[in-house]
Amino acid sequence: MANNEELFKKIISHAKEYGYIFPSSEIYDGLSAVYDYGQYGVELKNNIKNYWWKSMVQMNENIVGIDTAIFMHPTIWKASGHVDAFNDPLIDNKDSKKRYRADVLIEDHIAKIEDKILKEIRKASERFGKDFDEEKFRATHPRVLENTEKIASIQKRFNEALNQNDLGEVKKLIEDLGIVCPVSGTKNWTDVRQFNLMFSTQMGSVSEDSGTLFLRPETAQGIFVNFLNVQKTGRMKIPFGIAQIGKAFRNEIVARQFIFRMREFEQMEMQFFVPPGEELTWFEYWKEQRMKWHLSLGISASKYRWHPHEKLAHYANAAVDIEFEFPFGFKELEGIHSRTDFDLSSHEKFSGKKLRYFDAESNESYVPYVVETSIGVDRTFLAVFSNAYTEEILADGSERTVLRLPAVLAPIKVAVLPLVKKDGMPEKARLIIDELKNDFLCQYDEKDAIGRRYRRQDAIGTPYCVTIDNETLENDTVTLRERDSMLQTRVSIENLRKEISEGLRPLRF
Repeated sequence: MANNEELFKKIISHAKEYGYIFPSSEIYDGLSAVYDYGQYGVELKNNIKNYWWKSMVQMNENIVGIDTAIFMHPTIWKASGHVDAFNDPLIDNKDSKKRYRADVLIEDHIAKIEDKILKEIRKASERFGKDFDEEKFRATHPRVLENTEKIASIQKRFNEALNQNDLGEVKKLIEDLGIVCPVSGTKNWTDVRQFNLMFSTQMGSVSEDSGTLFLRPETAQGIFVNFLNVQKTGRMKIPFGIAQIGKAFRNEIVARQFIFRMREFEQMEMQFFVPPGEELTWFEYWKEQRMKWHLSLGISASKYRWHPHEKLAHYANAAVDIEFEFPFGFKELEGIHSRTDFDLSSHEKFSGKKLRYFDAESNESYVPYVVETSIGVDRTFLAVFSNAYTEEILADGSERTVLRLPAVLAPIKVAVLPLVKKDGMPEKARLIIDELKNDFLCQYDEKDAIGRRYRRQDAIGTPYCVTIDNETLENDTVTLRERDSMLQTRVSIENLRKEISEGLRPLRF
């Protein structure tokens, strides 16, 4: 665990040092759980959003995109259940005066038990090598079975307590598990209580005229209230989907783990409208499609796992998370939910307007069911960034830190480097940039020795470096260096665009 904590600190430091993420308002000592994306961070973030948008909208004829307002009529949040049910169970430690989410304390306790299981598996894998059968080991090893049963028992008890809104039982579970405050080390806990997570604000020119509004805690409701607008103007036929990328806001009391849990964050969501009775078939379809999307980034499948929901949200009849192995453990990255007809039916009730689909073939009108895919932009950024961060020792004994970002997502695609700042090399480099910049985001760098410039581009995550030298001036060829292998090849300037394009070819979804 200590090694992972140290690694996470290095990742956070690297993100700041190389212009990816800065603490917000840093010159004023910052603002808790709020971050700014730097010059490379904004490019990586935009590339992630573009990659998702292309996979959802461009690659699917029956999915369209919209962009809805952050401010919405306050009754929307009553209809969605957020006013009454959007709460976190909080608990304070009387000695440290620190406040925690009760569910996170229990999740962290479960994670420690999971670490024990993984430790046993790693030991056995090293002992038996190729003959190791992990599935059989999990099913037969006494300590693994004991810890697996412990986890199941804790989850069952916790879910039952939440379903019954029994906060006293949640506190008792924390006490029975012997969970201590990470700061004080004591078990001196207050009672558990609920806290609504929505930010409120006012709209109006003077306070007497103002009405209370909420900053949206999710982007989905903007899609639901525009269901008919999109369906009619786009002449959409069910099944069809509506996609959206946008900011959302949650007043997280215990925001932590860098950009994993923030108060202002961005979501990529798609609501897929289907006939009643077909939602679970489409739920399985979108589970498969979404995992394909993640794996298309070239990240190992071992970094992902499924987490089916035992405790379903009030609107769902099926739900599963795709969890990613961050440096602090497996955590939720994306949710796929079968939301039934709850949302449209609820908005019908509260608005008094019909939100139904007329099927001309069957000559019937019905409220569609919805399957949702919802993924955090910031969490995807952290998953991609933390997975890419690599420290390695090279054959000559030297070290380098490299961001092995998927090339299609990398902020800078090509760095163009004159070997020296004379003999016409900078001018030739500028001409090459002019040739490439319509297709790729390029960076020019002439400062420091060429080796140091390569290392800097490695740390930024740039897939390709193009070096201009004396031979370039003689025969119009350049050295093309690939980031991960550090392989250098001689390429004619005429073929440069083609060579780079081949390496940056979008992955298949």
